[in-house]
Amino acid sequence: MPSNLFISYDLNNPGQNYSAVIEKIKSLGGWANVQKSFWFLSTSLTAQQVANALWSVMDANDSLIVIDANANDAYWFNLDSAVSKYIQDNWTAKIRVA
Repeated sequence: MPSNLFISYDLNNPGQNYSAVIEKIKSLGGWANVQKSFWFLSTSLTAQQVANALWSVMDANDSLIVIDANANDAYWFNLDSAVSKYIQDNWTAKIRVA
């Protein structure tokens, strides 16, 4: 069963190679570019596998989060420590209806 993954990233230095990240995303499964640096990916890979694959073409000062909407899971690199802690402390499986 494919995973429904959402990918968000920031390439933090001027002159970053967006095309390498975009091509890597496109190589990992079916995709839709929702916003400039926000993507939907349908893939058999886990959030961790996708995050590791993308991180391999990113720089250490960039940031990345991959969220698995099926498994209620996420994997990230280089988020601000306060943001990471907040996500870990407040992640919930509750469904919210608007």
